[in-house]
Amino acid sequence: MGLLLIKPAQSECSLLHKSDKSMIAEQAMEQLIISSLRNSYGIEVAHITPLALGADADAVIYKVQSPNHKTYFVKLKRGQHDSCANLQLLLHDAGIQEVICPIKTVDNQSQVYAQDLTLTVYPFIDGRDGFTKNLTDDQWTALGKALRQIHQLQLPTSIAQSIKQEDFSPQWRKKVKSIYETIEDVIPSDEIASNFLASLKKHKSLILQLADKAEKLAKIIKEEPTDFVLCHGDIHAGNILIANDSTLYIVDWDEPVMAPKERDLMFIGAGIGNVWNRKQETEQFYAGYGDTKINQDLIEYYRGDRILQDVVEFYEQLLSDNVGYKNREADYNHFLAMFEPNGVVDIALQSKS
Repeated sequence: MGLLLIKPAQSECSLLHKSDKSMIAEQAMEQLIISSLRNSYGIEVAHITPLALGADADAVIYKVQSPNHKTYFVKLKRGQHDSCANLQLLLHDAGIQEVICPIKTVDNQSQVYAQDLTLTVYPFIDGRDGFTKNLTDDQWTALGKALRQIHQLQLPTSIAQSIKQEDFSPQWRKKVKSIYETIEDVIPSDEIASNFLASLKKHKSLILQLADKAEKLAKIIKEEPTDFVLCHGDIHAGNILIANDSTLYIVDWDEPVMAPKERDLMFIGAGIGNVWNRKQETEQFYAGYGDTKINQDLIEYYRGDRILQDVVEFYEQLLSDNVGYKNREADYNHFLAMFEPNGVVDIALQSKS
């Protein structure tokens, strides 16, 4: 995971890997957090610990403890993100308790900007994500109810206009096809890269089949009228937090999107990370979500498009020359797992129409 570090003797922050900068830069980042918490939140810091969470290369997470033993979750993300924390506040205030409410500053703001970073503070909640802990039937039902509330929420125009609009972009289809057009010219730098390229070639027909299917579905979808609603956009198991008291939370609201509800619903039963692929789980989810008409073309389109995105991102990461990135072997294993029986590729290629 990349870390946000401050460039010495410069006025802006940049996103760099840990190996690219010295401990001085790390200490400068921690000092930035400490001063921001003190000045904007009235929070003093006793202990500060970086957390290796998530796969967002533009973000870094810290656990902060105050002298009075209160614990906070501090997230910094490159750039200005005005709508994300405000959206979480709106969702929480609308009664969706599964959304963690950001802590406001002393000036009643939902986040602060420190140089080129957006800093957001939350209460720290101990728990495990949906990849490491299976949801109970009650938790599946709770997730369904919460997602239905989110999809039915009427947003203020100012917030709705600031959120990305679905456009069914061919971005990932084009990039995958481009990869295969040049793959024979790629020279691997190590064993992991070599094995990945071999696997990519092995699964070429399946991956291109997904690209062709997504292309055909995109043409059909664009001709069909559909309602856009607020979607989380990335509601896989890793973005579900199960607290130690069994409370379920939907986290990581960095990239919400106005899109058909199927943008979120496709994750249920999709098998991403080789979880969420059992019939009973889907049934319990919809027991909470309630009756709804589902456009199966959209479900299939989104599942295929998500896999293509993952393939591109694995390609870029596993073949990069970034010696500071330490998760390459794990990423390669995640890529291989996509093609296991009843895995994400298997499910996406099954026709539900």
